[in-house]
Amino acid sequence: MSKSRLYVGIDNEINGGMTAIGKTIRDAWVFGLLDESETCVGWNAAMVDVLLDKVNREWDKYGCLVSQLPTELFERHQRIHDDAFVKAQAAGWSGAFEVEDEQ
Repeated sequence: MSKSRLYVGIDNEINGGMTAIGKTIRDAWVFGLLDESETCVGWNAAMVDVLLDKVNREWDKYGCLVSQLPTELFERHQRIHDDAFVKAQAAGWSGAFEVEDEQ
């Protein structure tokens, strides 16, 4: 997302929302930084950067490991990200492009 453009919202993203910004939004939902109905449509790059900083500070509390999340957050993480995978796959995302350079 360029600084002059506005974010299209997680529901309108390419790859079913499986992008760095999409992950940031989902993690913000996990940590309660955003309501799960907030898609961030119309946000500018500075707003996304502020959210990313907040999300990173939350992850730092748990060593950036899902396995270290308290039960409630772990379960919310699993639900939110599992739902995202299903929706993204239905939209045609496979994840293959993310590991192409590792093969």
